[in-house]
Amino acid sequence: MACGAAPAAASGPRNPPRRFGSRPSLLPVALLSSLRRRLGHTRPAMQDWPGLIEGYRKWLPVSDKTPVITLHEGATPLIPAPVIAERIGKGVKVYLKYDGLNPTGSFKDRGMTMAISKAKEAGSEAVICASTGNTSAAAAAYARRGGMRAFVLIPDGYVAQGKLAQALLYGAEVLAVKGNFDRALAIVQEVANQYPITLVNSVNPFRLQGQKTAAFEVVDALGEAPDWLCIPVGNAGNISAYWMGFNEYKAAGHSRRLPRMMGFQAAGSAPLVLGHTVEQPDTIATAIRIGNPVNKERALKARAESNGDFMAVTDAEIIEAYKLLGSGEGVFCEPASAASVAGLLKRREEVPAGATVVCVLTGNGLKDPTTAIEHNDSKFHTGLEPDTATVARVMGF
Repeated sequence: MACGAAPAAASGPRNPPRRFGSRPSLLPVALLSSLRRRLGHTRPAMQDWPGLIEGYRKWLPVSDKTPVITLHEGATPLIPAPVIAERIGKGVKVYLKYDGLNPTGSFKDRGMTMAISKAKEAGSEAVICASTGNTSAAAAAYARRGGMRAFVLIPDGYVAQGKLAQALLYGAEVLAVKGNFDRALAIVQEVANQYPITLVNSVNPFRLQGQKTAAFEVVDALGEAPDWLCIPVGNAGNISAYWMGFNEYKAAGHSRRLPRMMGFQAAGSAPLVLGHTVEQPDTIATAIRIGNPVNKERALKARAESNGDFMAVTDAEIIEAYKLLGSGEGVFCEPASAASVAGLLKRREEVPAGATVVCVLTGNGLKDPTTAIEHNDSKFHTGLEPDTATVARVMGF
């Protein structure tokens, strides 16, 4: 069963949902904490975030008949980045939307809770996707959680080991095909059109509905949309989803402005920058190693409407930003995520004084430990004698 036509954008409530980490929920938590202190309880009060479908139900195309398949995704932190902000200067504030802290370690969980829930509602028993890694992990986890089979096609030899390990452990049936992601996507689209199975790549309209909630969270945390939203671009679904979310929140009166959408692609896989398909995409950032993004028209629309831009960053620039995030900000993301920061640093002269910038970090660094081991500036002393004097001497004492 292939995905159907795109649902109409859900009209949102005038007031944002009361949710973990957003300002409307602070008063109840403060009152509860005060009560606990009066009663002698010293443990911090906590709220249970129910997952993004329940947290933003009025904004999503779900009903009482929708079986919610969730791992309590969403509510990821917006982390201040003072080291990066200092490099920009001009009083600019930089934040990191770290979606690598979702249950399977990437932003894909946002879309997958929606796609799998709606597939389950429609009676589907199996799902299929093509993936550079993160989609396969999320699809497998949510499908198995919902009691469904998951089939994933990956480009043979071009998926980071951490992501492949996830898909296998979650119980997906993995098919590694010769060729790149774009060929794998074409195959799964054909399969979904011909057989009773639901496609859960970002051509599935429910995927973007789930992913738009990240924009809601950014506005909820800041109290306003940022001036710039810097984001890695691969298949171009996420930049499209963010733009959808920012527009819906503004239309409902929850923000007064819209951000410039600044999309960054790896130089070896930059079809939106070049204006044509890249037949043999190549980059160390495997998550955005895509030469023919399926959501390119939506992304181009977001760029035009926001007065945004697309730009290529080299693998060397990505790795420098990747290392800066780790050693400077204490945030470990996968290489593709660092493209947003690499792009911001490359365009730093254009950032307005006093602006607020959000860089989207799409995946966790543990997805790709090999790159971290091969690209770092740390000292790694091996073969040391097991005695205090030796250790102290190596430490410089």
